[in-house]
Amino acid sequence: MNQWEWNLLEDKAPIDHVLVDGVEVRTGDRVRLRPREGGDILDLALRNQIATIESIEQDYEGRQHICVVLDNDPGRDLGMMRQPGHRFFFNETEIEPLPEAERAANTAQRKPRILIAGIGNIFLGDDGFGVEVVRRLAERGLPDSVRVIDFGIRGLDLAYALQDGYETTILIDAYPHGQPPGTVSIVDLDASDTAGSPGNFIEPHSMHPLNVLRMASAMHGPIEGVMLVGCEPASLGGDEGHIGLSEPVETAVGAAVQATESLVHRILVGEPIGGKQN
Repeated sequence: MNQWEWNLLEDKAPIDHVLVDGVEVRTGDRVRLRPREGGDILDLALRNQIATIESIEQDYEGRQHICVVLDNDPGRDLGMMRQPGHRFFFNETEIEPLPEAERAANTAQRKPRILIAGIGNIFLGDDGFGVEVVRRLAERGLPDSVRVIDFGIRGLDLAYALQDGYETTILIDAYPHGQPPGTVSIVDLDASDTAGSPGNFIEPHSMHPLNVLRMASAMHGPIEGVMLVGCEPASLGGDEGHIGLSEPVETAVGAAVQATESLVHRILVGEPIGGKQN
């Protein structure tokens, strides 16, 4: 994202709802699709389908686009993770709000409370730490209220995901902070810090945690409830890059998986969390 695009995002007011026939509809609401007449065969297939609003987005020209995921799509979870092929865009004239009781009927049970987001570039040595941790977490059978996503270096996708109303987001990334390589730390990211400097957060990729929080805050307002499970790297791949984790960071992956699962359990049972832990 260049500076011009960044400035445009900062200037936009966040969109949390649209009016459709005088009814406010929001992210998470369920609607009936009414594609315009004269559309293509996909419009015909989607007509009268029930879908959930995944996001409400605005382009650089100020037009609003309502992104939906079909309720009966077998790949619905992929759509809610912003994967291509499972998300469809409409304007406010092409959706119909369901009755209020139906509009929010499945929101509470389907909306995950916790987002676990892996960050990192696998071509930069230990910077791939977050990617490997979430790969293992995805195999662990976490509760339905937890969503695990490997964002890699897709900073804009993560910034959008941070706006989806999760109670807590756990970012997993390399975290150089002067400790022995392989040290796993848990840090509570204060939303007020997003206006300051990146501090010691990793620079080789373009989405260190505070940069992503700045982007998300510019798009939607302050983001709260964000934690980092970070690991001190031994090597970031050098000038030519490197695939694979160093021995101490590879060893730390298991500890990070356990630390993240412990955080999830404490959040779900209502135990207080916060502060910095090593």
